[in-house]
Amino acid sequence: MKTIKLSSASRSLAEYAKELNEDVIVLTERNKAVAAVVSLKHVDRESLALSSHPEFLDLIARARREFAAGKTISFEEMKKAVLPPRTADKRAKRKSHRAGE
Repeated sequence: MKTIKLSSASRSLAEYAKELNEDVIVLTERNKAVAAVVSLKHVDRESLALSSHPEFLDLIARARREFAAGKTISFEEMKKAVLPPRTADKRAKRKSHRAGE
């Protein structure tokens, strides 16, 4: 990460952007970050929109707090909670049917 004082930025943003590669340039004013120039080469628009959406960021923060507090469930518990009951039954029937072939 490269930091540049906004008052000493002497080139256009386009020139700084050309040098980015995978790096981030943080622009500061009075030693506080005020903006960033970030490469979007491997970022889709949806990810970019979500990464700064306040409700999404709140959801992520709550999920991290729950995880840190040990409030987790197993993958099997998640499947039972999310998948319709008949889907799980169909899978079991397919497995038993294949085993009997």
